Amino acid sequence: MKITVIGAGNSGMAMAAHLSKEGHQVTIWNRSRRSIEKLIKTHSIRSSGIISGNFSVHCVTDVISEALKDPDIVLVTTPANSHRALAELIAKNINKSTAIVLNPGRTFGALEFKAIYEKFNKTHEQIVAETQTIIYTCRKTDEDAVNIIAFKESVLIASLDLPSNLEIFDYLPECLHKYFTPAHSMIQTSIGNVGMVLHCAPLLLNTGWTESKKNIYKYYYDGITPTIGKFIEKIDLERVRVSEALGYKVESTREWMIRTYHVTGNTLYDCIQANEAYKTIEAPGSLEHRYIFEDVPCGLVPLEAIGLKLGLDMNHTTLIIDLATKLLCVDFRKNGRNLAHLDISSINDGFKENLKEALL
Repeated sequence: MKITVIGAGNSGMAMAAHLSKEGHQVTIWNRSRRSIEKLIKTHSIRSSGIISGNFSVHCVTDVISEALKDPDIVLVTTPANSHRALAELIAKNINKSTAIVLNPGRTFGALEFKAIYEKFNKTHEQIVAETQTIIYTCRKTDEDAVNIIAFKESVLIASLDLPSNLEIFDYLPECLHKYFTPAHSMIQTSIGNVGMVLHCAPLLLNTGWTESKKNIYKYYYDGITPTIGKFIEKIDLERVRVSEALGYKVESTREWMIRTYHVTGNTLYDCIQANEAYKTIEAPGSLEHRYIFEDVPCGLVPLEAIGLKLGLDMNHTTLIIDLATKLLCVDFRKNGRNLAHLDISSINDGFKENLKEALL
């Protein structure tokens, strides 16, 4: 297949290496040329971990029209706070209908992406899908290198445009099929977004340690203590209650971790401590990180907005959005995926009426 991977960060590099290993013709596009200059010269990714070797890629470019010449599928791996700009950019430069998969969409990413895409391109219709999370636990280790620590199993995927989410498998490269499970509803991918639970509160509550120039800590093992673990479980409970109110109960983050990583534990903290894939992951060195600038506006903000509209208690979610807003002097509610940015006109699955009722 001719596959265009959008983004050359952690996830994009892992996906490009994996798909190239499996024999696909991979094009990598990245907005910043500086980040891919070495790749442009070598056209090769050095991968370590569970996928090991040097893998050639067909094309590396910062020219979007070149990246979108004739893709069989477009896999977006950038942080969700770039989806609005990417939807417009892709709409203005793509000249064929295909499938665009947001890896991941975070909360209501496919909804936002398609609404913006259709403002700029009404000629080439796209199948827009989103995943619950990226299928890799990975870290970019150099401009042309990535460490793929683990594969996640049964990652949920849902499409806005197909009668059955099972049909999105017809568009995916076959080597990815075993890592994905079709969701019953987009609620399971959007409200099933566990990143907003695992990323926002722990980083904010470790601000002093994060900004220290003398210390580097393991994000999950050190940063999520028993007390912080209990707190994020309360955010998680609010998330699950929103899904119940919309008609599709999602699994808790603890249940997700048990299913995805095959760990055991009576609490979320126990499961995190038992997760070998998290052992080497270091914390960000700054609050200027996707754990805040992606997961607050594209996760907690729409979660809170829908929950409050449904009359639910979102107290813990609200606290973390307020803390992020005050600490970073950014109006995440105004800039994030608030209700004004969600367009449900193109949803065809069973939760449409419940979501429509919530938005009115």
